[in-house]
Amino acid sequence: MVVRTKGKRYQDILVEKKLFPREDVLNFEDQARKSGISLADYLLAQGKISEEETARIYSEQFNIEYIDLSKFEFQKELFEEIPIDYMFKYNFVPLSLRGNTIHIAVSNPTDIILFDELETLLDKKIKIFVTTKTSISQTLKKSEGSQRHLEKMSEEFRNRGEEQELLTDEIISIEKISDSSKDIIKLVDSIIFNSIQRRASDIHFECTELGMAIKYRIDGVLVKATETLGIKFMNPIISRIKIMSELDIAERKIPQDGRFKRRLGSKAIDFRVSILPSIYGEDCVIRILDKEAISTEFTELTLEVLGIENDEIIKIKRHIKEPHGMILVTGPTGSGKTTTLYAALNEIRTSEEKIITIEDPVEYHLNGITQVPIAEKKGLTFAKGLRSILRHDPDKIMVGEIRDQETAEIAVQAALTGHLVLTTVHANTAVDVIGRFLNMKVESYNFVSALSCIISQRLIRKICNSCKVIDDNIDEYIEKMGYKAEKYNKYTHYKGRGCFDCHGTGFLGREAVLEVITVNDTIRKLILERASASDIKAQAKYNGTRFLREVMEEKLKKGITNLREIDRVSFISSEI
Repeated sequence: MVVRTKGKRYQDILVEKKLFPREDVLNFEDQARKSGISLADYLLAQGKISEEETARIYSEQFNIEYIDLSKFEFQKELFEEIPIDYMFKYNFVPLSLRGNTIHIAVSNPTDIILFDELETLLDKKIKIFVTTKTSISQTLKKSEGSQRHLEKMSEEFRNRGEEQELLTDEIISIEKISDSSKDIIKLVDSIIFNSIQRRASDIHFECTELGMAIKYRIDGVLVKATETLGIKFMNPIISRIKIMSELDIAERKIPQDGRFKRRLGSKAIDFRVSILPSIYGEDCVIRILDKEAISTEFTELTLEVLGIENDEIIKIKRHIKEPHGMILVTGPTGSGKTTTLYAALNEIRTSEEKIITIEDPVEYHLNGITQVPIAEKKGLTFAKGLRSILRHDPDKIMVGEIRDQETAEIAVQAALTGHLVLTTVHANTAVDVIGRFLNMKVESYNFVSALSCIISQRLIRKICNSCKVIDDNIDEYIEKMGYKAEKYNKYTHYKGRGCFDCHGTGFLGREAVLEVITVNDTIRKLILERASASDIKAQAKYNGTRFLREVMEEKLKKGITNLREIDRVSFISSEI
């Protein structure tokens, strides 16, 4: 049995700590009694006391130690041994195991019967520590509870064999699928829920000769979600996703695109689905668009928030405050180009100027800005939309992407006629953008006259601060890569061990790395003369441009990232 020494009364501690006068406490007691809840729960529900204050009062009342879970180093094996269902049901976090006594953190130490029941289930004695309910909830999320639930479900599927009737190639009826695949529905929902818990941007379902591999893209890197599911489960899973996306479940030979929406708590999340036939079946990628969360973040989004270095921020702010011209942002898919453009728009958004964007699609909403979605099936292309936008008397224009000659020409003309145009173009480097535009047959003199700035961008993962340690094996890596030891030995190199916060990856979150080339008269002349890329880069370097690798190494110097991550994201410099 859980032994607990009771000291002072909860009400008396409230008065002693001068949180409330005695008269107020008596009144709160009366109100709590009428509501049928405890005084502590009543004060919490009314917002009159914080969770931490409640926990510390419990600590004093019952002589139980208060613990701050955000600063506690957990034993991962305990989370693996104790069923996650118990943790959620009894609302506790396991702290440590000492002999036959398990130490746990709870938010409400008053329910002795509940803890006696838990002792019986765990077959161990329990020692209680007190903490806040929110910190327990956050810790359980970090403990990969949804991941373990997903693994449990997928293991049940793998072990089920032929016992359950499964969907085959012949079953295409929605009614039959709904009747026979309730477990498939639960599995897909578990995968989606788990992906959101782990901050994934995409879910990949890949058909192989051994079965279906499921992966998440987290911070730009694919990680395995669960063990490979058997071949017999591939078609049912894809069929379920098609039903959710209102796609044709009978069609398996051509690509299909769709979307669906799900609610998680109080917020709605959009999902974009792409189905692609492969030699072993149909592959699927689900893009997760948490519009409500990101739109909220974007209201406070600035260039500084993205982690952009100060030298580059100064250059960008100077260019986005110019009355006209063209700013090009380039980089691979998923490198954060659109986010940077939104941050730039936030910097210059005022009630005195009209800003219009045209995007494919409009993924995040910004107040005070007119946003136009592309609808190519109905004839609204970037070029046609951009022509209409110019008739709406805008001051600033954002074009989601320039893909063709017509859009490029209109954007250039807009920049030449008194508008500031911000846009993205797919290219590997900032200098490559110039070649892309010239190959689109855009008149070179107009293009260089309009162009004021080229930005090349990447996203680099940050080392998790919760498990950050010095990397003792960096010398071996430097030698393996053939780097000059004297260049990198002057830095302190770090890595992440892997923990609850980062789900064992060693990285948590990403920062933008930008290369900003200011297009001055000298560079314009080089472009018109069709100078080589190396000559343009040399002039940009002379003008003060820091290239991507240099900016990334600045983050290495600050201990934000490590050399392995830099090599993953950037080209290896010839000056190593």
